Amino acid sequence: MLSTSRQAFLRLAKNYARQSRFASTLVIAEHNNENLTPVTLNAITAASKIGGDITCLIAGSQCTKAVESALKVKGVGKVLVAENDAFKGFLPESLTPLIVEIQNKFNFTHLMAGATAYGKNLLPRVAAKLDVSPVSDIIGIKSEDTFVRTIYAGNAIQTVQSTDPVKVITVRGTAFDAAPIDGGSGDSEAAPAVNIENNYSTFINQELAKSDRPELTSASIVISGGRGMKSGENFKLLYDLADKMNAAVGASRAAVDAGFVANDLQVGQTGKIVAPDLYMAVGISGAIQHLAGMKDSKVIVAINKDPDAPIFQVSDYGLVMDLFKAVPEMTDMIKKS
Repeated sequence: MLSTSRQAFLRLAKNYARQSRFASTLVIAEHNNENLTPVTLNAITAASKIGGDITCLIAGSQCTKAVESALKVKGVGKVLVAENDAFKGFLPESLTPLIVEIQNKFNFTHLMAGATAYGKNLLPRVAAKLDVSPVSDIIGIKSEDTFVRTIYAGNAIQTVQSTDPVKVITVRGTAFDAAPIDGGSGDSEAAPAVNIENNYSTFINQELAKSDRPELTSASIVISGGRGMKSGENFKLLYDLADKMNAAVGASRAAVDAGFVANDLQVGQTGKIVAPDLYMAVGISGAIQHLAGMKDSKVIVAINKDPDAPIFQVSDYGLVMDLFKAVPEMTDMIKKS
């Protein structure tokens, strides 16, 4: 049996070896087989703050254009390409075995993806297979093993240190700038072959809503409506204003739960996280769940007829007025200007 001092020495040596290992990060790209989603560029920036080599994984079907896009991103040294019909729909049950096989071969120190529905669905499964603890929704990086994240719906900041041999991380896109999409000089190579046996789920089809407005998570201006809109038909007031301002339209959870709009417009802790240059909260009281998704916006404007609404506590500008008068007047003012 080893002495206490001997055991302590081995633990110290093991920790030193782990910490001194040259950092290398695999960023699991989110894409539509043609273009990278913006959060992937944010994740690449986060990976650059760790240091070391950055490899990007493009897994999909007929994803040549997405590979070309990834090769152009500054900071990406290599792009692993996994093209297979099994990856249609980007099901996590199909992607998890691939990522585990890649990790077993390349032994990355960090695995990273955006903190979107895609990343949150995939990386916890990967972490479980690798027997490590995932670090979710980070907003800052202090060192190779120390990360900053929010807890309690964004009301507290937590710094965590991971001693796992591989760090599995999801990145809040609004906390990091997008990596430049030019100046890249990486090479591509085929990812390791893996037998995909997905007996749990099957991709059938998907229906994508098309809109001329900017995408919610990447828009510079977002106009969101809450329970105060009273009905889905009244959201037309926001659509008209958004069209004049080239803005995206969002909603609070209360508005989504009431059936006013589809849940893909939901902004909040259980919805989408946004941080636009201008965020307009119309008829939104300001519940903690909603604030967690938008309080990092550069300028927040609130319109509510209740002067005691919590939303005014975080807003830069507040208008105490009936939204059904205020919004049409704003739209008319923009038309005249």
